[in-house]
Amino acid sequence: QVRIEGSVKRLPEEESERYFHSRPKSSQIGAVVSRQSTVIPDREYLRKKNAELEERYRETTVPKPAYWGGYILQPDVVEFWQGQTNRLHDRIVFRRLRD
Repeated sequence: QVRIEGSVKRLPEEESERYFHSRPKSSQIGAVVSRQSTVIPDREYLRKKNAELEERYRETTVPKPAYWGGYILQPDVVEFWQGQTNRLHDRIVFRRLRD
């Protein structure tokens, strides 16, 4: 297990846009076709929608969806936990030093 504590902020729109377009076109289309946490009818729906968008954006740029973006995590604590069969578990914690 890995646990991280820290502050999180939204990635600026320009950086999200730049990163989205640095990815392969197939990944960009995949991000549009399969919006995270959205229920889809079935796999065939994904295949058809993917083929449709591949055709639509064959010669043009895939627009970054408004919902797509990233976050920046500034970690203060990172903890690694590994269970052992004898219950003498390994737990390693790193904490950011403050000035």
